[in-house]
Amino acid sequence: MRGIIQCLNTEICQFHQQRSTPSVSPSTSSIVKKEHEFEVLKSMSIDEWTNPVTCMDARIDPAAAFGINLGDAHVIRNAGGNAQDSLRSLVISEQLLGTNEILLIKHTGCGMMTFKNEDVHAVVDTQLGPEAKAELAGMDFQPFPHLEDGVRDDVEFLKRSKAIPDSVTISGWVYEIESGKVRQVV
Repeated sequence: MRGIIQCLNTEICQFHQQRSTPSVSPSTSSIVKKEHEFEVLKSMSIDEWTNPVTCMDARIDPAAAFGINLGDAHVIRNAGGNAQDSLRSLVISEQLLGTNEILLIKHTGCGMMTFKNEDVHAVVDTQLGPEAKAELAGMDFQPFPHLEDGVRDDVEFLKRSKAIPDSVTISGWVYEIESGKVRQVV
């Protein structure tokens, strides 16, 4: 196990210690291929110490794209691969289960780049009515107009957060839907 993990829950800590033997990353040839061939990140090893945060877009298969086997990583998905929405899960994963790396991954063609907050609020009002509009009044749906800026902003948010220790490695990536390749932004 890397370092000493302070666990709040003894059962979780014991479970993590049983799983903490280093896993071997799968070779490129062992990755399941779907419609697209995916380029595996050869420069890093995805393991149980890593938290990939990515979009809920159905075109992204993080397991195939990054060579993640079942149980290898705590993959967190939400609309736009948003850091703020992921914070609760990141804190649990890091503080209770000992993960120490975050890969923030947004993607080309993301729907979050196609609208503004007022657009969503108008749709809610029209389709769901005044009670839903009142319930969601002031909600920031966190759209972003520029892909790389969205990655940088979310990485900065995580680095500024007091809930993410300075010892956690944070990087930002763009997954290219068209090619299946990933490129580092931050």
